[in-house]
Amino acid sequence: MRLLLPLAIVVAAWILLLPGPGPRVITLPAGVIELHYEWTLSGGVEVRGAAAGTVLRASADFDGRALLVVHGAGVTLRGFTIDGNRAALERRSGLPPSDKPFSEFTRSNGVLATGVSGLRIENVAFRNIAGFAVLVSRARNIHIDQVSVTASGSRNPLGRNNSTGGILLEEGTTRFRVTRSLFQDIRGNGVWTHSLFTSPRNQDGWIAFNRFNNVARDAIQVGHATRIRVESNEGTRIGYPAEEVDIESQAYPVAIDTAGDVDDTSYTRNRFTEIDGKCIDLDGFHDGDVLENACVNTPDARLYPYGNIGILFNDSNPHTRSNRIRVIGNLLDGVKYTGIFLFGTGHTIAHNRLLNVNLAHCNEEAAEFGCYYPQGESDALQTGIYLGRGILWPEPARGNVIEDNEVTGYGMQRRCIGFAPGVQPAANTIANNRCR
Repeated sequence: MRLLLPLAIVVAAWILLLPGPGPRVITLPAGVIELHYEWTLSGGVEVRGAAAGTVLRASADFDGRALLVVHGAGVTLRGFTIDGNRAALERRSGLPPSDKPFSEFTRSNGVLATGVSGLRIENVAFRNIAGFAVLVSRARNIHIDQVSVTASGSRNPLGRNNSTGGILLEEGTTRFRVTRSLFQDIRGNGVWTHSLFTSPRNQDGWIAFNRFNNVARDAIQVGHATRIRVESNEGTRIGYPAEEVDIESQAYPVAIDTAGDVDDTSYTRNRFTEIDGKCIDLDGFHDGDVLENACVNTPDARLYPYGNIGILFNDSNPHTRSNRIRVIGNLLDGVKYTGIFLFGTGHTIAHNRLLNVNLAHCNEEAAEFGCYYPQGESDALQTGIYLGRGILWPEPARGNVIEDNEVTGYGMQRRCIGFAPGVQPAANTIANNRCR
């Protein structure tokens, strides 16, 4: 059934006012309801889909920030589908200016919630969304569980992804969870926390037990955040399709990415296969844990045009330094370049298995596989574990423990542990590493 009446009339016919002080419940009719404009939900409302199935679908002339715009506290969305009609509504654009949050820039989202508390989204299917499936900004107590997001996200003018498609929590959102959900055929990031450089950090989040398949940017990115747990997520084909990777912006795909200032955070027991990019990027990450994760690729460098380092420490944020990270018990199998690239102080790199490292055979195959290392650091891309001196800021590796790691791959007998110029091996504790 396709309902074309104005939404307010349609919904009014299915409102059930429950007795007592509980929330108002809106039970939607079965079939397809076409939306031509935003539906705004005030606080204390629960929207339920019909048992036979309800689809809220954006019309071809839809004009709005999101199909559902949430205001106030205590809103619940449960048991229906949101179809964003991406084929009609995609507008090719790049990222917002650096001083503007996505909530003030990206339109045609599935759900937009700004300044709310107590939002619950459960068993909702998002498909064909031009913007973000869910965009939450400056909010608290957000619970997203057992949703699915498929075939979503838009492109920039060059046809690359523009980061949209998944779930974004931004601008200091606190006490949130995204759990037991599916992300498939997403052009941008799957699950993402983000805040402007001058905004409060996101905090106290749990991203767990989600599945990712065919994501052209990052499966998970923790940006400008503290006290986030990323646990027991699974994914495959990160960085696919290759033609939608935003290579012009150097947005190399990552299974678990980091940006901004991130501390007191853990990445634990996540498993990914077929990553055309990095396994884990620790850009701005400090005082946190990377424990028992696995990234497994086919041992053939030709399959990964955007393949990269396995676990990369990074330093784009000028206010952070790479200190006190524990990288313990991880499996990297099939890494195009170096297994783990670290710098800074106080790290523990222990009990990791780095197998089939340097698939690209750097530096012998530099022309074919892009083994273009920093000036003066010829071992940077051809080593099992590389102790660097920093990328943008001087942070020479010192006071680190590198022990009991297993490293195999091309040239690893000779280049198991490498050092940047100026990094002193004696300034670190290195013991019992097995290299072949």
